Amino acid sequence: MDPDSQPPGSDTAGGTDLRREALIASLHQRFALAQARGDAEAKQALFREAVYLNLQPELWQDSAA
Repeated sequence: MDPDSQPPGSDTAGGTDLRREALIASLHQRFALAQARGDAEAKQALFREAVYLNLQPELWQDSAA
């Protein structure tokens, strides 16, 4: 595959997928808020979103969660 040919919507800088990193950061922040509130429904919604985005829980969950 040609290194200059990136999939549509793939923002890369130095090999890092900036969109993916932003999604992980967003999931991480929202999971921490749901965890602090004890909101099981919000956490379930975040798991569904992560599955849709193909992001493993280890990437965005707190290790203590």
